[in-house]
Amino acid sequence: MERETRDMPTRRPPQGGFNLMEMLIVIGIVAILLALGIPSFKYVTQSNRSTSEINGMLGSLQLARAEAIKEGRTVSVCPSPNGVQCSGSTDWEAGWIIFSDTGVPGTVDGTDFVVRVQSGFTSQDTLQTFNNVPFITFSREGFAMNMPNGVTFRLHDATATAAYTRCLSLTIVGALSTQTSGVPNPEGVPCT
Repeated sequence: MERETRDMPTRRPPQGGFNLMEMLIVIGIVAILLALGIPSFKYVTQSNRSTSEINGMLGSLQLARAEAIKEGRTVSVCPSPNGVQCSGSTDWEAGWIIFSDTGVPGTVDGTDFVVRVQSGFTSQDTLQTFNNVPFITFSREGFAMNMPNGVTFRLHDATATAAYTRCLSLTIVGALSTQTSGVPNPEGVPCT
């Protein structure tokens, strides 16, 4: 007689995973971390953008000064939304050009050539000169010309939040320095 074999039920290991309570706790923790982290992330991204934009102007002014000294001729920087001619404005956020300025100061004319074109900001930030200077000219010695005592560029974000304000100060001897909001420049004027 043949013996009947029955399959013995196998024991299954307990299944892993989350139960409902554990999942709700994890979702709660993630929500709290996001609520704390998103404002900080916004500050970091906005602050980095503002710093990058003011450093773009700093680099352009340093290049213009170095070019003036190297070539032994005057070099100017002016706002230019089209990358060809100076706009005559004191609003720099639409872009600017660096050019050899051997003719009429602050004007790209027949004897001048454009050294670099800087495109405008992609954000709604504004960059203006505090002293309403429509162009900066460096002499062949590297001194800043056509300015009262110095000039300060002020960068504000679209909301004009003080924490994101950046300034760039240029003295008549060609020295450049950047400041964050509330910090004074070498002349003692705070960045506002």
